[in-house]
Amino acid sequence: MFDGIYFEYPYLFLIVVVFLICEFFCKMRLPSIYFPHASQFMQKGITTSKLPLFLKWLGITMMILALSSPVKDEPYELEPKKGHEIAIIIDASQSMQARGFDVNNPGITRFDVVKLIVSDFIKNRKTDNMGLVVFGAYSFIASPLTYDENILARIVGQLQIGMAGKYTALYESLAQGVNLLKMSESKSKIAILLTDGYSSPNVDKIPLDVALEMAKKEGVKVYPIGIGNRQEYNAAVLLKIAKETGGVAFGASNGDELKAVYDKIDELEKVEIKNETYTYLKYYYIYPLFIGFLALMLYIYLKNRDGGH
Repeated sequence: MFDGIYFEYPYLFLIVVVFLICEFFCKMRLPSIYFPHASQFMQKGITTSKLPLFLKWLGITMMILALSSPVKDEPYELEPKKGHEIAIIIDASQSMQARGFDVNNPGITRFDVVKLIVSDFIKNRKTDNMGLVVFGAYSFIASPLTYDENILARIVGQLQIGMAGKYTALYESLAQGVNLLKMSESKSKIAILLTDGYSSPNVDKIPLDVALEMAKKEGVKVYPIGIGNRQEYNAAVLLKIAKETGGVAFGASNGDELKAVYDKIDELEKVEIKNETYTYLKYYYIYPLFIGFLALMLYIYLKNRDGGH
């Protein structure tokens, strides 16, 4: 516990020299100054007892020790939070209930596979500030930007198919993802847009060009991902979104391919950040101060008690 302790003011130990000098040359003055009944302190009961002398010097020593301020450098590592700002945009429309997307577990839905893969992706991005947008016939922010990957992964696990309607407002979801990142001052803003369908023209209230202009204005790089059979999603639109925002478009026909896509994005947008180590001073003066105070109180008590006899 006390390894590595040093003193901020070691020169204060010289005070003990003053007390030693007074012990030898000011003996008669000290009792008369601090204790009015000096003659009574000279009685045999006092002079023959070593306890008051021990308590006095223990108190003096501990007080000087406290004044010298014993401290210890305690290092601690600050986990950096300087990664990307990422909007994760997930399609929760009715078509996501299709099964057979995971060849190893064909009984689960596309949406279940997506939730598992996205949760793993989130947990691997410990230095990123991430938020979540869910869309169907409309889009909404399921989670604002947060560094807490555990909370965000838990929210993903609670998402349900159809919770935002059964149709696909693809462009509106992109605009919502941009809105999520809009208040951020980060220079690295990313949106990962996953869908398994075409934009529904009677539902999508925001034109593609408007959504793209919003993304470009805010400097958001978009990684669109189409899942399922290639005929099920509009690959040309996803390519356009990626090209105009500086991202890369991907397609995944099964769960393994989708996992590989997220791994690829993870590599493309990896930020190497070194943890910063700091030190703070842990003070230990309270221990000698308490012992010194207690010793001097006992010393005064014994002196007054014996002096009153």
